[in-house]
Amino acid sequence: MTAVEPQLPLTEAAPAGSDPLDDGTTATVAVRGHSRIPWRFLGGRAAFYLFTLWAAITINFFLPRLMKGDAVDQYLSRNRGVTPEAADALRTLLGLDSDRTLLQQYFDYWGLLLQGDLGVSLLHGLRPVTEVISQALPWTIGLVGFATILSFAIGTIGGAIVGWRRGSRLEALIPITTFLSTIPYFWLGLLAIALFSVNLGWFPIGKAYGVGIAPEWSAEFIGQVIHHGTLPALTIIIASLGGWMLGMRNMMLTVLDEDYITVAQAKGMPNNRVLWRYAARNAVLPQLQSFALSIGFIVGGTIVMEMVFSYPGVGKLLLDATNAKDYALMQGVFLVITLSVLVANILADLAYAFLDPRTRQTEA
Repeated sequence: MTAVEPQLPLTEAAPAGSDPLDDGTTATVAVRGHSRIPWRFLGGRAAFYLFTLWAAITINFFLPRLMKGDAVDQYLSRNRGVTPEAADALRTLLGLDSDRTLLQQYFDYWGLLLQGDLGVSLLHGLRPVTEVISQALPWTIGLVGFATILSFAIGTIGGAIVGWRRGSRLEALIPITTFLSTIPYFWLGLLAIALFSVNLGWFPIGKAYGVGIAPEWSAEFIGQVIHHGTLPALTIIIASLGGWMLGMRNMMLTVLDEDYITVAQAKGMPNNRVLWRYAARNAVLPQLQSFALSIGFIVGGTIVMEMVFSYPGVGKLLLDATNAKDYALMQGVFLVITLSVLVANILADLAYAFLDPRTRQTEA
């Protein structure tokens, strides 16, 4: 990744007698200037993400139907007393009736999707899929989303400091955090439960809140949620911290060898300004794309966490829907994953273009 060197935008000439370091990098100059809106860049990005959304939704429809059997077959295997007429009615309700071709079902799916109807979940007593997901999604976002963002922030800031102070004792954090990230999360979670829950008794073994506590906006319930979620959040942070810190530290070492960093230091700029405004600002660019991609793995990564800590969330919901071949629920969860990845990548593109205007200038 090429660093953002201290030069003026390609569309403007440098004023006579100006100092590039006083003006800042191309990113800071573009922010100060009144550059026109990059419509071609925005239009190209919008077209790309719309196509990606269509392709993901299409795969989301066809992939579950390639599996052997369907949700009604699974339901009948668990409930022997269902009559054939009731089974046919269930297939018609779920859009699995054989008198409609797969292509017709595909267009029906798009029609319902555009109306905001994701169908009903046979696994949850014909409840709307949107209702089932809406009850599980806050737990996933609140725990895993918060832990992922916190891990990214700590790892990026820590990696920048370690890279800036290369050769110091702080570099011992890199092999330690990298080693912890190589431990399978399943074992890391079990070790955390055995040490901090069973032996020390500091945290509960599992669940999202205590038995007998009703979910409500009260101090007792919020305290229970924080207490129960602390241990799984810490294990997620420990498991993912090494990658963020190592990546940021390596990019910092590359950026610090650039000429404009040497010039900035030779001009007597404060170290904090050189670190955060020049070095870290350029080194963080690859981290943004990696963070956007990691958002999509939040749901998938929660399956193991929710199994170890008996925590409710979308991961366990997806696992149960897959085992029961609940097409509607599977498609709803996959749609949430797809939208989260696309939104995260859009935000990363905007942040990337803001920090490095050459990105949008080149694509425009």
